[in-house]
Amino acid sequence: MEGIQVHGKKFVPFIFEEDIKQKIKEIAARINQDYAGKNPLFIAILNGSFMFAADLLKEIDIEAEISFIKLASYKGTKSSGQVLTAIGLDTDLVGRDVIIVEDIVDTGKTLHAFIPQLQHQNPRSIRLVTMLHKKEATTFPVPVDYVCFEIPDKFVVGYGLDYDALGRNHKHLYQLEE
Repeated sequence: MEGIQVHGKKFVPFIFEEDIKQKIKEIAARINQDYAGKNPLFIAILNGSFMFAADLLKEIDIEAEISFIKLASYKGTKSSGQVLTAIGLDTDLVGRDVIIVEDIVDTGKTLHAFIPQLQHQNPRSIRLVTMLHKKEATTFPVPVDYVCFEIPDKFVVGYGLDYDALGRNHKHLYQLEE
């Protein structure tokens, strides 16, 4: 597989689609076991998690619902430091088991701001599933319950993740070339 160019920057192959799908199956099996007999509500964070959320839900074989919310904190290849809510959540969370679906946990700032908003709605539980976790970049501690891949603090695109709105459509993950 060759690299790609996004906004004039070169990205090199990082994680292949087959490996992503295999990890998703493993994570989904754990969720299916942990939530057997329950009806969790998956809340997918847009835009980045749309591919991950779709593939994850295909592997969930228990009763489950999904809703979407749009949160944003990125500008270019760095976090802007501010969390913006663009599309609100319109589902009642009282007494629900909630699973937040995130494409990547980086600094943790977005989720650090968002989770308390969910807690005010009195769900039974809140858990987090993420495709990618940059543990060394995390400065706002958030509980990450299910992780497909822990990755170094490098910028990645593809499989739903973008660089200024481009690059989401690639089926593999690519890392910014040094």
